[in-house]
Amino acid sequence: MVAPPDPAGVARASDDAAGERLERDLAEAEREIAELKRITTTARGMDLREQIAVLEARAEELREAIASDPTPWQTVLLARHAERPKVADYIAGLTTEFAELHGDRAFRDDPAIVAGLGLVDGRAAAVVGHAKGRDTRENIARNFGMPNPEGYRKAMRVMHLAEKLRAPVITLIDTPGAYPGKEAEERGQSEAIARALIGMARLRTPVVTVITGEGGSGGALAIGVGDAVLMLERAVYSVISPEGCAAILWRDGSRGREAARALRLTAPDLAGFGIVDEIIPEPPGGAHRHPDQAVAAVAAAVRRHLAALAERPVDLLREGRYAKFPRIGRLRDAGQAQAGGRGG
Repeated sequence: MVAPPDPAGVARASDDAAGERLERDLAEAEREIAELKRITTTARGMDLREQIAVLEARAEELREAIASDPTPWQTVLLARHAERPKVADYIAGLTTEFAELHGDRAFRDDPAIVAGLGLVDGRAAAVVGHAKGRDTRENIARNFGMPNPEGYRKAMRVMHLAEKLRAPVITLIDTPGAYPGKEAEERGQSEAIARALIGMARLRTPVVTVITGEGGSGGALAIGVGDAVLMLERAVYSVISPEGCAAILWRDGSRGREAARALRLTAPDLAGFGIVDEIIPEPPGGAHRHPDQAVAAVAAAVRRHLAALAERPVDLLREGRYAKFPRIGRLRDAGQAQAGGRGG
């Protein structure tokens, strides 16, 4: 018997096709703009500024159309946009008198994690977040936002300090994942992440987590065990990158677009699964178009949740936090499923 078509699947395929058309139109407009600019600089007496202005206006319309209703793959690209606000922007919007703390007291400081203490509305709070750069030089210095084990150990050192001070913890997630290098594994990458997960689950202080860009794998989850988990509208959160998923499943990393759709990594998907508690709307065109508005929206949401969590007893916070994460996902015993299918 032929199964009827899945309406949701048909709709997603249609949306993807429309999204790809917009991408092709934008690429063509940008190609024409580059060609006209080249002609303008090489041909004497030829003024093509009017034609360039028309094409640039068209390209801007296409960018806004893509950002207003992106496909999962387009959402991944928006989450990775180099001009999205960085951890320093959010810290400046959230805190005053922020003092960054360095080092894990075991090996070294990890520049891929920023951690420290500041004042939020006059009250002490700890802020921990992944740090990406704004250009290639900064990204190399920050290891492209991919922490080593010492980064997670530094993060937990600051969180435990906040616990002693009875100060809440705010974590800001934006990473492709934990650094997968040989040296990181030699220094105990998996152990550091596991201890971070346990440590955050046990913290006797409120924890608010915000996924601001990429939320990649255990590298993101390691600082993501919060009482309230918030997510920007065009951020993503997944167990693996779309390219990595495609490389494993199909031996073809170029099928990232297909993998992004299958991973269900967008904010609406994750809110539907109960993985995130609130989606923070982004300004028109995305957070990279109006960074100040995006930072203000995140700051307002964090303050609101901190105020609500401050009213709850610490023991109830820990119990709720510990119960929250085991509920994510569903386990199914294959033997029991087969027995059920036989009516046993």
